[in-house]
Amino acid sequence: MPDPARVGSVRRARRADLPALVALLRDDPLGAARESTDPAPYEAAFDAIDADPNQALVCLDDADGPVIGTLQLTVIPGLSRGGRSRGQIEAVRVRADRRGTGAGRLLVEWAVAESRRRGCGLVQLTTDRSRADAHRFYAGLGFVDSHRGFKLAL
Repeated sequence: MPDPARVGSVRRARRADLPALVALLRDDPLGAARESTDPAPYEAAFDAIDADPNQALVCLDDADGPVIGTLQLTVIPGLSRGGRSRGQIEAVRVRADRRGTGAGRLLVEWAVAESRRRGCGLVQLTTDRSRADAHRFYAGLGFVDSHRGFKLAL
């Protein structure tokens, strides 16, 4: 469980958070290779996410204010599963010096609760095959490795 003296709360991201969010995305070998230093595409993406009611881009703040984590939750309406929506969790990141403190658990638990609040029938996520620590983390939160995912870069 996170130390409440060190972790603030989950909140909706603001445009002013973009430098911290992009730094979190860049802060690992996969992200360092695929993230840009140009702020323009992140600003455009933020504006689109922020304007969409089915999106929630959130930050987890340190008790003193700095952003220590982030994720994006997308609610996807669907016909399958009796017409139930699903929550899609993306881009879960926790600052390197705060990993293992429960910060990631707090973020994902927020996303699960928010998905439930929005009437979703399930929550799903993908994680790169190389992220063995993330696989253990998600399994520990009750996620089941039940599907095979495919991607096509455009």
